[in-house]
Amino acid sequence: MHLLEIVPAVPASGLFSLAWLVIAIPLACAALLIVLGKRSDGWGHLLATVATIASFAIGLLLFVQMLSADEGSRAVSVPLYEWIATGSWSIEAGLLVDQLSILFVLLITGVGALIHIYSIGYMAHDANRRKFFAYLNLFVAAMLILVLADNYLVLFLGWEGVGLASYLLIGFWAHKPSAAAAGVKAFVVNRVGDLGMAMAIFTMLAMFGSSAFADVNAGAPQLSGTWATLLGIMLLVGACAKSAQVPLQSWLLDAMEGPTPVSALIHAATMVTAGVYLVVRSHAIYAMSDVATLAVAIVGTVTLLAGAWIGSSKDDIKKVLAGSTMSQIGYMMLAAGLGPVGAAFAIFHLITHGFFKANMFLGAGSVMHGMNDEVDMRNFGGLAKAMRITFLTFGAGYLAIIGFPFTAGFYSKDHIVEAAFESNTVLGVLALLGAGVTAYYMTRLMVMTFFGARRWKDDAHPHESPLTMTVPLIVLGVLSLVAGLFMNSWIQGWLAPATGGEVHETEVFSLALIPLLTLAVVIVGVAVGWFLHRGDIPRTAPVTKNPLVLAGRSDLYGDALNEYAVVRPVKGLVAGTEAFDHGVVDGLVMGSASMAGGLGSWLRRAQNGYVRTYGLTFVIGVVALAAVVVFGQLV
Repeated sequence: MHLLEIVPAVPASGLFSLAWLVIAIPLACAALLIVLGKRSDGWGHLLATVATIASFAIGLLLFVQMLSADEGSRAVSVPLYEWIATGSWSIEAGLLVDQLSILFVLLITGVGALIHIYSIGYMAHDANRRKFFAYLNLFVAAMLILVLADNYLVLFLGWEGVGLASYLLIGFWAHKPSAAAAGVKAFVVNRVGDLGMAMAIFTMLAMFGSSAFADVNAGAPQLSGTWATLLGIMLLVGACAKSAQVPLQSWLLDAMEGPTPVSALIHAATMVTAGVYLVVRSHAIYAMSDVATLAVAIVGTVTLLAGAWIGSSKDDIKKVLAGSTMSQIGYMMLAAGLGPVGAAFAIFHLITHGFFKANMFLGAGSVMHGMNDEVDMRNFGGLAKAMRITFLTFGAGYLAIIGFPFTAGFYSKDHIVEAAFESNTVLGVLALLGAGVTAYYMTRLMVMTFFGARRWKDDAHPHESPLTMTVPLIVLGVLSLVAGLFMNSWIQGWLAPATGGEVHETEVFSLALIPLLTLAVVIVGVAVGWFLHRGDIPRTAPVTKNPLVLAGRSDLYGDALNEYAVVRPVKGLVAGTEAFDHGVVDGLVMGSASMAGGLGSWLRRAQNGYVRTYGLTFVIGVVALAAVVVFGQLV
């Protein structure tokens, strides 16, 4: 185990000087499809798909070139232009292509391209398909800005772009009130997180005179413990909103109102991964504050258990997967909060999760496609034979997420559990518990959906999806099984120069206690899920007074908590402000106006147009003035 320092970026040359095309291509296509409108309905979806594939191809070429370069030349700075120049500040808009950002580029564009291909079939009959693909391109471009930015201010542009795109896509079917409300909810909750991000950037500009990663990393060791902690907490607030971590997670399950490909893109390759990226990219700040680092770990641990709890209580297949995303992102945040040793494990699990979660969300969409958009697992059952490809590919994702030996999730999640035990026994036990609950609720999903008696509605005629949908499922299913095997041996060393991390020797293949204990807990979770749900499943959820089940079905009362802790107090504050405005502010303004108007009305009577009146007034004025002068001399 050895600690590595950050390797400075080298100036761009050759292919790297064209790295901006990775962002520009999907962004330009999104703009083109929006501007052309219905004139591009016939081919807009194809252009958007080709644009994402082109970005992936460029990213892959950059990755190959980085592999062939020596370690000191792999981080490349790509300056674009001077963005802000005022006073002592000169902020450049530029890109940073390094070991961390290139993995995100490949994940975003690679999985994003598969989701685009899948959407060609899934959205084939939607009248606004061209607009949908324009928004998908916008989403991909915004996320690429976020991960390729070389400073926090440019990152914030992508951060806000992702928020806008998620609002447009979650509420894409805005004719449904629930979808429109879900889009607004996601937008508002993320604005809360944006406040933390904005405060962090303002603080950086004040303390370092710059928001560039290089300047912040260089200045972080000079921070006091207090300021490092405050900065870390501010960044964590932003990360909690984007990555749906407690207490800013309430938007995530409502986001299932959007088309299923949107759910796959948000949960696998874009929005929810942004918070993890932010924390890992800000490692220099967190290295200066044990309090902020511990806060990240605690938030991640609480969320991984909360998400698993919710996932165990839902009957909506997409909401089970949404709870699962909360939980798995929680694992990543836990790893990021373990210090330098956990950064690589957080990113490792983020990438493998991108494969198997996109696989399962698209698999859920395939099930819905064959079941007249039904999402209630109580109306499924016996689909393994009717939808063989969907079943097999979804099964690959299931094995990966529960950590079946030698699948992608086995490597990445076991590393996190082991590192958690090495750091803190309590965190390790809770991470282990989360692994068992994950195995339970995912087995429940598999059994209720693909096995047992058929509980289909009369109008359901399940059938396999078209090739445009099944081919991406097959690709993602294969990656869910084998990606961890290929990445396990090199990802720590690859990421260490970009994160200042440690190369941590693990014992996953040994007879160490923790890996065996994790496997045993997973087996117990699978067994419980199988035995509890292998029999008859009623079509309606049984009435229960179990507080644990009720809490899970109510998303752990997140909406109620927000209602009483935020919404009602804010409404009360607004009502009080409105009363003060009307009673005091308006009273003063309108009272002074009425006084001036009354005085003017009274004075207006003297302007009657009669010369005799004016003459009398003149005489009275002269007499009054003479009286004042005489009185003044006498005194």
